[in-house]
Amino acid sequence: MRRFGVERTSGKKVRDVGMRRLRALAVLPLLASLLASCGDDEGSGPRSINWYNFPDDSGALQKAADRCSQASKGRYKIVYNKLPRAADGQRQQMVRRLAAKDDSLDILGLDVTWAPEFAEARWIREWTGRMKQQAIEGTLRVPLQTSTWKNKLYAVPYNTNTQLLWYRTDLVPEPPRTWAEMLDMAARLAEEGKPHYVEVQGAQYEGLTVWFNTLINSAGGSILNATATEPSLGPPAVRAASVMRDLARSPAGDPSLSNQMEDQNRLAMESGSAAFELNYPFVYPSMKANNPKLFKNFRWAPYPRVDAGRPSRPTIGGIDLAVSAYSRRPDLAFEAALCLRNRENQLTAALEGGLPPTLRALYQEDALVKEYPFAADVLAALESASVRPQTPAYQNVSIVVSHTLSPPSGIDPESAVDTMSDQISDALQSKGVIP
Repeated sequence: MRRFGVERTSGKKVRDVGMRRLRALAVLPLLASLLASCGDDEGSGPRSINWYNFPDDSGALQKAADRCSQASKGRYKIVYNKLPRAADGQRQQMVRRLAAKDDSLDILGLDVTWAPEFAEARWIREWTGRMKQQAIEGTLRVPLQTSTWKNKLYAVPYNTNTQLLWYRTDLVPEPPRTWAEMLDMAARLAEEGKPHYVEVQGAQYEGLTVWFNTLINSAGGSILNATATEPSLGPPAVRAASVMRDLARSPAGDPSLSNQMEDQNRLAMESGSAAFELNYPFVYPSMKANNPKLFKNFRWAPYPRVDAGRPSRPTIGGIDLAVSAYSRRPDLAFEAALCLRNRENQLTAALEGGLPPTLRALYQEDALVKEYPFAADVLAALESASVRPQTPAYQNVSIVVSHTLSPPSGIDPESAVDTMSDQISDALQSKGVIP
């Protein structure tokens, strides 16, 4: 008879039954392990490719992941993993996991300043051969610079970004061509009691470094030398710092300048208190939605020049896609990364996510031009744009710049450039204490 699942028998039969059960129990964990690993075997279904990127509220990135998964015809499935919203949090999470050789990371969405650091640490793979050729074909030249370190391609540009000058035609019928012209226009508007502020990123953060980088490049200089081994700065840096100080001390300077980032600039413009704004294209649909009346007079123009004889060189932003050195499926990861930034997916990211594309041909796409009538101006800005210093020590360099130039109203141009030169030199040599 059986009682409560226990087989009542005697002698040898009891021992045989017990041994069979013990052997069966011992085999179960092994079977479970084998079954779990079968999901990674060839022909057993799509293998997961983990894509880590910034959080996207528009849904454009998830659409790209779904499209590419379907296009692979079952060979892989892209899993879109959202990183923290802040760039520092994104970098911190990836750095920690890569330092631990985490093989669950496949495709990495890198800020445009991270490729040299990640490449030098051997955390990402070089793009070579056919994959490299596909990555660079039709891609804008300046965004490709952000993906390159020591003449090797370590990522593929996914999207880019650049600033334009935004202004109100009811206050200034024609936009200024230079910073000096803009400050003069603002001063006249202030005398007339009209909105006159110039909104720009003056808080002590990455945006302040970007502002300075744009100005120094527009003045014919750069923060680092061509080999990124020592600071360059010099007279162009003094000129750039002077422009920042002059704005902060003029009627054009918003009293909140030293605390303002991109979104505060947008809100100030939408509230009607400003005449000019240096910002990214996201401000256009925002103004259209939030202040339709003011939107009727909201226009754009090229970023102002530092000197009339030199073109402006606004600093680009964006995200580059790299393949982790520890990925278990690098071949599929390279293929998937190319798919994620193909023509269809970049167009969706532009129309639904507001992310300017890195493929030149898309700037003539009717759908993009209709949604963004300033597409040609963005393309022109990208053609002459500048990139932030390409160095593994970029984080430290940026901290030095933003710390030294904050607040803009307190800048002593000559002294500030000397301080930056000394501290950047220390940062590049891993010496000294970062402010």
